[in-house]
Amino acid sequence: MDHRSGQKRAVEYLYPPVDPFDQRILDMGDGHRIYVEQCGKPDGVPVIVFHGGPGGGCSPAMRRYFDPDHYRVVLFDQRGCGRSRPHATVQANTTWDLVADVERIRAALGIGPFIAFGGSWGATLALVHAITHPQAVRHLVLRGVFLMTQAELDWFYGGGAGAFFPDLWQRFVAPIPEEDRADLIAAYHRRLFSGNLAEETRYGRAWAQWENALASIHQEGMYGESPADYARAFSRLENHYFINKGFLAEDDWIVKNRGRIEATGATIVQGRYDMVCPPISAWRLAQGWNRAQLQLVGLSGHALSEPAISEALVKAMDGLRGG
Repeated sequence: MDHRSGQKRAVEYLYPPVDPFDQRILDMGDGHRIYVEQCGKPDGVPVIVFHGGPGGGCSPAMRRYFDPDHYRVVLFDQRGCGRSRPHATVQANTTWDLVADVERIRAALGIGPFIAFGGSWGATLALVHAITHPQAVRHLVLRGVFLMTQAELDWFYGGGAGAFFPDLWQRFVAPIPEEDRADLIAAYHRRLFSGNLAEETRYGRAWAQWENALASIHQEGMYGESPADYARAFSRLENHYFINKGFLAEDDWIVKNRGRIEATGATIVQGRYDMVCPPISAWRLAQGWNRAQLQLVGLSGHALSEPAISEALVKAMDGLRGG
């Protein structure tokens, strides 16, 4: 399918652009100030959007998956990225800080049980939050599932995905001396936190470009450089979380603790050709979870903007309007 026609089709599935009815900065009391916005119906069914990365930030396009006449949609930029401040910092920035931020946002906005909508790292964070606060979440809508396991990190930063994109993999590893390539996450960590802004930005762009180039099945590896500030923040935060194994107590923590949310319903939308977060993670998450529905979407990769992924997510949210 032609990429441009696919993008046109994707737009047809989305709701028209909407402006926020509320935008604010919440002081978390530890030096972090979090950007939060609301759009849609002020007294509607609450949805909290968990963006990817870590470090990706929210965008106006993320508002378009929800019926604005039914849902009250809350988007926030996680610590260190987007419009939250301080920018690109990893101090007081862990998974558990983000989980606590969600609870502070809920309290500030007066939000009860909500629908959690997240993809990639956003799916990770939504799951960790739900496991920690199971009474807060009425349903999960997840896309491109990432379980924050060593196997997933090995796949993406240890050569698994690189076997399908050897040219792009070579571009990713080339800036790292051969003697440092046994652990690319650690090698990039030293350079992303060198204290030299130019060096951090250069390696930040290389880190971000590797992931962005594999996000869509339609791109075929072609992806331009990200803006410097975005690339540095995204890469530093993502690398910080990955070198710390997501700050989870043990490997495969989400699946091992899934029993705490099995009474909650989940809709899982997964691209069958997702090279960033392979479908095995979504499959493992859904197995034995009676209230989870897994949809493997053909001819689709990782990106939220993939036409069939967009269609499936809008249909999922539309299907929850009566629930």
